[in-house]
Amino acid sequence: MLINYFEEYKLDTKNIDKFEKFKKLILDYNEHTNLTRITEDEEFNVKHFLDSLSLIKTNLFDGNKKVIDIGTGAGFPGVPLKLYNDELDITLLDSLRKRIDFLSGAIEELGLKKIHPIHARAEEIARTEEYREQYDIAVSRAVANLSTLSEYTMAFVKVGGYFVSQKGPEYKEELKNAKRAIEVMGGEVEDIIHTPLPNDIDHYIIVIKKVKSTDKKYPRGGGKPRKSPL
Repeated sequence: MLINYFEEYKLDTKNIDKFEKFKKLILDYNEHTNLTRITEDEEFNVKHFLDSLSLIKTNLFDGNKKVIDIGTGAGFPGVPLKLYNDELDITLLDSLRKRIDFLSGAIEELGLKKIHPIHARAEEIARTEEYREQYDIAVSRAVANLSTLSEYTMAFVKVGGYFVSQKGPEYKEELKNAKRAIEVMGGEVEDIIHTPLPNDIDHYIIVIKKVKSTDKKYPRGGGKPRKSPL
């Protein structure tokens, strides 16, 4: 049962019901369009829901913060964060239309407000006035190294805001390799939080503060952040 997992987050029954409904919407859609390889109940609860909610341990996701979830996929961690704190204003960004189509329908089914699914490439819309340096927090569970993620995400964050990245036990090597990218994009590492999950899953949250504005030449286009990290 979800409620057994979520006791530490003090979610009420209404929240739990919406988590269950969101899971069902994903698994139903997953039967014809691939959204996730994780379909077993306990694994889904831990690797999608609990992992997303572990971000709350940063103490950054209170009040009416403006958050962008980059490479959101099936809506993680953005939708669980919204279900936890309805005051958050969340943008869900993904480059695949099928995922955004799913999320648009799921948001309507769940009756959520102030959550916006956007079909776009991060390196393109990060250069637009509407999105550049407009967010308190950028989050990403996208499968990319921290150097690449820093370039894709930091331009969205306003000075004084945060990029929050979730990583596994290999985070130290990634952090070492991403040192230049983080600095170039205007960030500095503020905290590293160990967030172990059930079933011996070892996760860490890297909290990067935006301390200066990002140079307008970043992020680079043409897939360069992935092919040739800073």
